[in-house]
Amino acid sequence: MKNKPLAPVRYARAAMKWIAIVLLAGAGLARADSPQRVAPLPKYQQECAACHLAYPPGMLPAASWKRLMGSLSTHYGTDASLDEASVREISGWLQTHAGTYKRVSEEPPQDRITRSQWFVRKHNEVDPQIWKQAAVKSAANCAACHSAADKGSFRESEIQFPKGLDARFRRNGSD
Repeated sequence: MKNKPLAPVRYARAAMKWIAIVLLAGAGLARADSPQRVAPLPKYQQECAACHLAYPPGMLPAASWKRLMGSLSTHYGTDASLDEASVREISGWLQTHAGTYKRVSEEPPQDRITRSQWFVRKHNEVDPQIWKQAAVKSAANCAACHSAADKGSFRESEIQFPKGLDARFRRNGSD
């Protein structure tokens, strides 16, 4: 005679399988609204990171990247012109890896990441005065607080307030 597991054990095993399936499915859904990390294009790193963080391409939709790359001579008040081959290479890479997930479906005003709805929502508890602090300079300076921004990671657990940030702002650390 075969030993059969008791009914509660059988149900517990089945329940564990269903819990695992639900958790895995939920994890997939969570990722669907997050930018996927892609290996940075060396030319993009070289050209863009010379002046500011080489923002992950998933932070803006393709249309925004197209406008930005098409107006480099007046890039937010600076001439960031590149040779045609570099523009083609970087533009193609940005278009391929642009944000397509829910939170970047809308083009932000002036194609600024810091004015996108998701950015404003994620930083709604940050006192506007923080952006003006000498240690931060502006909302576009992600690396001031996000210690792994240069690697494309913006996890709350990696936030480190910069030295020189006024102590009264250190209490508002929620991202």
